[in-house]
Amino acid sequence: MTIRLRSTLERPLWSILFAIGMVMGAFAGVPVLDAKPLKVYLLVGQSNMQGHARTTTMEHLGMDPETAPLLAEMQDENGNPVVCDDVWISYLSNNGVKEGKLTAGFGADDSKIGPEFTFGLTMSKHLQEPILIIKTAWGGKSLNTDFRSPSSGPYEFGESQLQRFAQQKKNIEQIKAEKAEATGHYYRLMLEHAKKVLSDIGSVYPDYNEADGYELAGFVWFQGWNDMVDSGTYPTRDQPGGYDAYSVAMANFIRDVRKDLETPEMPFVIGVLGVGGPVADYGPEKQRYAGTHQYYRDAMAAPAKLPEFAGNVFAVLTENYWDPELTALTNRDGKVKQAAKAVQTEKGLKGAEAQAVLDELRAEEFSEEELKIMSVGISNQAYHYLGSAKILGQIGEAFAEALMEE
Repeated sequence: MTIRLRSTLERPLWSILFAIGMVMGAFAGVPVLDAKPLKVYLLVGQSNMQGHARTTTMEHLGMDPETAPLLAEMQDENGNPVVCDDVWISYLSNNGVKEGKLTAGFGADDSKIGPEFTFGLTMSKHLQEPILIIKTAWGGKSLNTDFRSPSSGPYEFGESQLQRFAQQKKNIEQIKAEKAEATGHYYRLMLEHAKKVLSDIGSVYPDYNEADGYELAGFVWFQGWNDMVDSGTYPTRDQPGGYDAYSVAMANFIRDVRKDLETPEMPFVIGVLGVGGPVADYGPEKQRYAGTHQYYRDAMAAPAKLPEFAGNVFAVLTENYWDPELTALTNRDGKVKQAAKAVQTEKGLKGAEAQAVLDELRAEEFSEEELKIMSVGISNQAYHYLGSAKILGQIGEAFAEALMEE
C-alpha cells in the first residue's frame, strides 16, 4: 500500500516547524502521538455509483430486523440522515462538484443517496479516524468507451458494426472520429478530479495536516449497465466468453489507475452488477436474460481471479443485496396496473377517477404492510436497484467491508 506524502518544499512553514518540533520532542523523551496519514478512498462508476435511492426509502431498512441496525447508523436521534463529522467527500458528477461532510444528498441529486453514504459510515466505524472520499460518477457511461483506459488502446469497431453503418448509409469516418474523441474522456475526468483534490485536500477537509500526508487506501468501481446491453461492442454476449473484452478492459483499468496515481498495490473493489438478484432466482418473466446476465457478471468479476491481483482486487457480488420481496411486489403490482388500465380504458376514466380504480384494485390485492413497503421501499427503476436505500445501503457497507478484509 503506497503512502503519498507531499515534499518539504510543498509544505507551509508552520507544518515544517511542527515536524521539527515533533522530532525534537522525540529526542527529548517527550511522548509523541503517532501521526497517521489521512486515508483517502476513490469511488467511481456510472448511475448506480451516483445513487438513485431517495432518502425517503431509508425507512424501509427499519421494517426489516436484519437491516434495522444499519438504519440506526444512517439516522440521528430525530430520524434525520446523520452528518459524519469525520468523513469528508468531494463528488464530481453531471451536476458539477459537491463537497462537504458526508451525509445524505451525495447521490444522483440532493434528495438521493448512493453507496458512498454507508461506505463512509462503515469505514468510519472501523477506522475511528477521519477519512476522505473522492467520488466521480456519471450516468450512462461505458467501460468500453467512456472510461476506457490507455492500456486498452483505441476503440476498434467490429466488422458487423461497420457493415451496419454502411447499410444505414452513415458517415463511417465521422463515427470513428467521434468515437476516438469520446474514448477515455471520463477516465481522464476521473483522474483530473482526484489529482486536483489530492493537491489541495485542505480545501475539502479543513483539518487536514499536510505533515501527516495521505494514503490512497482503496478504490471502488461500480458500473456496468451500458456495457451489458451493448450488442455492438459485444456481438456474442449471449454466449460463453462473449464479454471477455470487458474483463480485459477492466484489468487494464486497474493497472492504469494504479500507475497514474502511483499506487501499485492500491486495494481495488469491483462492484459486480447484480440488478434483479441472483440469476438462479430469476422468475419465468426474466429467464430470457439469465444467460447474458450471468456471462456479464462472470466477466466483471474475472480480474479479481488473476494471479497478479491476488490479495488486493476483490469482486463484491451486489446481487446478494437485492430485495426479492420488492421484486415480488412489483411483479404483482404490474398485473394490478394492467387490470386497472383495462377498466380505465373501458370506462374512459382519467385523472382522479382513473387513480381511484388503481387504488381500489391495489387495496384488494395487497395488505396494508405490503402497500407500505411499496410506497417507501421503491423510488426508481429496477436498473437503478429500484432506487432502494435498503439495497444500496447494504451494497455500500459491503464495499467497505471488502476493503477492511484486505
